[in-house]
Amino acid sequence: MSPRAGTVPARDAPARAPGWRERWRAFRNARVASPAFQRWAAGFPLTRRVAQRNTRALFDLCAGFVYAQVLYACISLDLFRILADGAMGVEALAQRLRLPPDRAERLLRAAASLDLLARLADGRYALADLGAALIGNPSVAAMIEHHAMLYEDLRDPVALLRGEAGPTRLSGYWPYAEAADSGAIPAEAVAGYSGLMSASQSLIAEDVLDAYPFADHACLMDVGGGEGTFAAAAARRCPGLRLMLLDLPPVAERARASLAARGLGGRIACHGGSFLDSPLPPGADVVTLVRIVHDHDDGPALRLLRAAYAALPPGGRLVIAEPMAGTPGAEPIADAYFGFYLLAMGSGRARSAEELGRMLAQAGFTGIRTRSTRRPLLTGMVVASRPFENV
Repeated sequence: MSPRAGTVPARDAPARAPGWRERWRAFRNARVASPAFQRWAAGFPLTRRVAQRNTRALFDLCAGFVYAQVLYACISLDLFRILADGAMGVEALAQRLRLPPDRAERLLRAAASLDLLARLADGRYALADLGAALIGNPSVAAMIEHHAMLYEDLRDPVALLRGEAGPTRLSGYWPYAEAADSGAIPAEAVAGYSGLMSASQSLIAEDVLDAYPFADHACLMDVGGGEGTFAAAAARRCPGLRLMLLDLPPVAERARASLAARGLGGRIACHGGSFLDSPLPPGADVVTLVRIVHDHDDGPALRLLRAAYAALPPGGRLVIAEPMAGTPGAEPIADAYFGFYLLAMGSGRARSAEELGRMLAQAGFTGIRTRSTRRPLLTGMVVASRPFENV
């Protein structure tokens, strides 16, 4: 976007004298960059622990891909489920994994070093907390397997940043990200991603329902609801709530079949359409966007918020639930992980609650506020209201 008339672009602004914090940072960085200082800090009692921690953190950044591939191998071999019934020795595990014993032990030792497994005193291996948690979260396992595409797209991150990487695997996997006409996406193109989206929504659906009193409303419309994972959870939680789901026509058809198989076909009305091409269906007094807004660039995202505003009655609510930038302790999730994932996907970015608030106000909403969720690292929540008309 070009700067407004009469303003000076930031890059042309006159340089200002650095403050004391900047001077201190420059001095400190020069010391830390010195090999002699690094050797001294590693041996000096008051700085040794910090130096060791920084060395480990830097090595973990370098080795992160290897760690992720260890986890991927565990998931692919179903190692955690094999150990769900109890500890096993290396020989028995090697047979179950169909690996040579020495290779099996290499994997087991690697998994134990990452706190996925625990090595017992008698040499057997058992689940550690992280490995056990993955058994209860199949959606996480699905995302780990899905990351094979992301790793291919990140093979040359500089080319990706410069826009020189060409078509990415993720843009093909999520066809709506770059489709000129999202309503014309064929049914065979949505099967993979709609199933993965349903799996990922199952991880946070209950957290979203815990954070907002949906039972206070008459009808909920879940926009971009995929195969109905969140709508089904809302139906179970709020028996008196009428429910609607909107997604692309082939996805909505999959949702009808999935919900009917779960005995919810009569509870949830599925609508096929695209908010980019047509208005949202009316009738709901609360609209949910669960992990939807961050998939879109600012223009389409604002169009979606305006479409939700138009579909709601005065006093109706819009609930946005998704990973948000600026969440304390979750900065790498929003800025590093989603920053590069969405870049490879070809659309969207993680936004802070404040950024979403400004966009909601631009769309006409008022009463914009955040609500606490059980696991803010996975999802934050912003709620807004369509104001009552002035009399």
